[in-house]
Amino acid sequence: MATHQVFNQVPPLAGHDTADDRALLDGVEREGAGWALEDVHALGRLAGTEEAQEWGRLANEHPPVLRTHDRYGHRIDEVEFHPAWHELMRTAVEHGLHGAPWADGRTGAHVARAAKFYAWRVDAGHGCPISMTYAAVPALRQSPELAARFEPLLARPVYDFGLREPAGKGGLLAGMSMTEKQGGSDVRANTTEAAPAADGTYRLRGHKWFTSAPMCDLFLTLAQAPGGLTCFLVPRVLPDGTLNPMRLMRLKDKLGNRSNASSEVEYEDAVAWRVGDEGRGVRTIIEMVNMTRLDCVIGAAAGMRQGVTTAAHHASHRKAFGAYLIDRPLMRNVLADLAIESEAATTLMLRLAGATDRSVRGDAAETAFKRLGLAVGKYWVCKRWPAHAAESLECLGGNGYVEESGMPRLFRESPLNSIWEGSGNVAALDVLRAMLKEPGSVEALFDEIGLAAGADPRLDAAIAEAKDSLTDVATIELRARRVVERLALTLQASLLVRHGHPAVADAFCATRLAGDWGHAFGTLPPGLDLAPIIDRAIPKPL
Repeated sequence: MATHQVFNQVPPLAGHDTADDRALLDGVEREGAGWALEDVHALGRLAGTEEAQEWGRLANEHPPVLRTHDRYGHRIDEVEFHPAWHELMRTAVEHGLHGAPWADGRTGAHVARAAKFYAWRVDAGHGCPISMTYAAVPALRQSPELAARFEPLLARPVYDFGLREPAGKGGLLAGMSMTEKQGGSDVRANTTEAAPAADGTYRLRGHKWFTSAPMCDLFLTLAQAPGGLTCFLVPRVLPDGTLNPMRLMRLKDKLGNRSNASSEVEYEDAVAWRVGDEGRGVRTIIEMVNMTRLDCVIGAAAGMRQGVTTAAHHASHRKAFGAYLIDRPLMRNVLADLAIESEAATTLMLRLAGATDRSVRGDAAETAFKRLGLAVGKYWVCKRWPAHAAESLECLGGNGYVEESGMPRLFRESPLNSIWEGSGNVAALDVLRAMLKEPGSVEALFDEIGLAAGADPRLDAAIAEAKDSLTDVATIELRARRVVERLALTLQASLLVRHGHPAVADAFCATRLAGDWGHAFGTLPPGLDLAPIIDRAIPKPL
């Protein structure tokens, strides 16, 4: 007699298109990148295959290994990766998720790249060097000579792994090396020194506490030059083919993001080229930081979508107490609430990508909106992801707590984007800084939100409340998180009212604005139309 039978288990979530997402596709069209939809779907179909998902699993099951010396005792400072990592990187680079938009003159190129970055969500770790390469270009342009030399290779869709002289490679990857152990986000406390050399280069000496993806070819870094904190470009390999003395001391043992090598490095008189003027390091590298903040929003929105589609797929196939989970009212409430949060994040992400694209092309109004909108969005969307991931995992019950489900890995990734490029307090204070130093950004944000004025009384009340929250300057730093949260919710509501599915917009305004909302996901009030919201979250087989 058989003692082991398998039934009422959910089939693998494979053979679908991760880009089959109405909030994504509508936003791509709306933000001027409809011409890229075929490519977005192609990458989404690949992301939905068992093969690509296995690459993500293997890259995390077999994390990178540091090799400081070869067998003979020579210093090599190399990191070994599993072959699956290289498949992930090759796919991302060949599809232009790195620096390719900077060489693409088409309107919407940065939106297209954001959509593909969102769809290609089989592993978060390899997205780090991809994101940093994308973000390095605008900072590098502060030095036209260096940009002319390296930008074409940073934008080329060729993955050419290995430590070799940059000019001889088919394509390049760039990273950043800013954080020091005594300062963290306070980079002005950095102690790494940069001494000018007779040939016009500098020699860097010091310790960096967190340098991710150390196998990149080039690194933007901050060091104290005679004129103050300055941005530099540090190559791993020098023009004569010798290794630059950028020593990898150890790899970090992290909560998540395990496929990505994050390291401590020491510069032992490493050769560096100055980017921008001495003393203007923060202003120079902030161009890179703003771009990686956009990718933090994209990654968090993508993670939410992965969480809710996995939960909806499970609930569609799993029975409990005689019915499919997805037909149970309380589970429908949870899934709908998760889907609402996901669609709000995706819609905001695409609006920010569109603003970035137009800002790059010289649109001053979009630049002003992006300055505050991106800081607000980065704070809130990234802050919401961990709670969203936890609830998505819980929808799978005990199965979701098991590594094989993939949900623990998703959960471990979820806090990172809120920390990366400034944790919650840093992001909230950056919003206040923008309001003070660039008041035009406040006007631009409320102009955007005001495009939906009069369409929903709950939104109108929220707009008035958001404006009122800015008036008490004496307590605004204490209230910074509340202020930023309200701005983010009001902006998301405005976008959903104008562009989202009516059921999603209604539910969002009823809960996130009007306050008829509990403290956990799945506390939506009666009377909302949940059916179309849930249907949009269920992954459809090809």
